[in-house]
Amino acid sequence: MQPVDQSVIKKLYIPPADSHKGQNGRLLIIGGSHLFHAASIWALTVASRIVDLVHYCSVEENNQLVTRLKNEFRNGIVLERKDVERYIVEDDCILIGPGMPRIENSKQKTQNSKLQLKSQNLNSVLALEDEGEQTGALTNYLLSKYQQKRWVIDAGALQMVDPKLIPNHSVLTPHLGEFIGAFKDDLSKAAEDAGQNFFDPLLAHEISSFLHNLKSHSLGKRSAKILSLASRQAAALYIAQKYNCTLLLKGQEDVVCNLSECQVITGGNAGMTKGGTGDVLAGLVAALACKNDPFLSAVAGSFINKKAGDELYQKVGPYFNASDLAGQLPLTMGRLMSV
Repeated sequence: MQPVDQSVIKKLYIPPADSHKGQNGRLLIIGGSHLFHAASIWALTVASRIVDLVHYCSVEENNQLVTRLKNEFRNGIVLERKDVERYIVEDDCILIGPGMPRIENSKQKTQNSKLQLKSQNLNSVLALEDEGEQTGALTNYLLSKYQQKRWVIDAGALQMVDPKLIPNHSVLTPHLGEFIGAFKDDLSKAAEDAGQNFFDPLLAHEISSFLHNLKSHSLGKRSAKILSLASRQAAALYIAQKYNCTLLLKGQEDVVCNLSECQVITGGNAGMTKGGTGDVLAGLVAALACKNDPFLSAVAGSFINKKAGDELYQKVGPYFNASDLAGQLPLTMGRLMSV
């Protein structure tokens, strides 16, 4: 496996000099909640610097926040969730999940899955009062109805998704805890056929190690400390192959896999452990995915994000936040594109 370097940036779409508004990407962001305001706005901040149009869809109070930021967010439209389907049809890519709450209790999740079966239209989904229930119902309703669209599934949406509804060629952007939470049933069964599914038979041993260690640690958050890079790569590849998607497993080294290959992106620093840096990355990947292949978008997005974090670290050490990272990304991307 070749290390990822800045040559990946040269493969990205560059807006032609004679292009017109809308030709260089149209992105829809569905995110936010009454509890989490900043996550979807960080994604929006990054994306609005890359694509021509960003359509932002959140709860009413978040929509009001973004409307007040109109001086910053000129090339976009703030819309109510009842109007979201119109923009799904029109836009190149949809990012769903930043700042959307989830249901924690497994029994409640089971009840929510049954409830989703009754949610046959958007109005019934939006009538749900519990925001965690609405996250699950909205995510699965939209994914099931718009299978042909390009999706980036992140955070709350990823933790509430029915994996069977993941559209082909979607990009998933979990950290390890979200990855285990979303796919623990698949991973628990994976050892039986791992050797048959991997393009590299050597990875069969690694996924067995991954599963053994997860079982020993009850699939908990502490697992990150006892999992090798090779075993994380094996597990990510298994899920990417099973659901024909691109999976960006975030960590000290990001692992990006699709149906046939994996890439590992190194870099980053302690400053990038701040809350919100994953939302910044999701917005970047989704913006790139409007005009680029999903796998390239995930690999390049991870590389640019880590480079931006490292350039900030050179200036201020680890003392920066997600807003600083969002502001640095266009500078880093411009520099990498011009080299």
